[in-house]
Amino acid sequence: MNQDHRRLGFIARIPIRWGDMDSMGHVNNTVYFRYMEQTRISWFDSLLPRGKAWGSTGIVIASATCNYRRAMTYPGTVEVRLYVGTPGGSSIPTSYEMRVDDDPKPYADGSAVVVCIDIARNKAVRIPEALRARLMAEATS
Repeated sequence: MNQDHRRLGFIARIPIRWGDMDSMGHVNNTVYFRYMEQTRISWFDSLLPRGKAWGSTGIVIASATCNYRRAMTYPGTVEVRLYVGTPGGSSIPTSYEMRVDDDPKPYADGSAVVVCIDIARNKAVRIPEALRARLMAEATS
């Protein structure tokens, strides 16, 4: 995602659990994707609460990446910053930065393209107008 066309959309703070680590003594690489996922879902819930938004339209991931910069270990709290790019017709580009505690250097960064789907048909659909309005309102604030 072009860094010039993104804005901070949400920040989540997630405790690192003992069970997040693997036998090598650091947070398992798959858990980084879980941290991004939890941040993304919390962000969507803040935009449109689940009870109102997700009856017939859902979201899926079209692509996801993670660049591992440094190993995370227990204990600690991961701060995940979610950045939002310019929405397309049915997709929303997002990117992420992960830091631990008060360390200013990122431990990881990544991205995910989120696509809105019609749940019953399992087909991509345009971003619902209520969601698009919230995305556009946040972009101008």
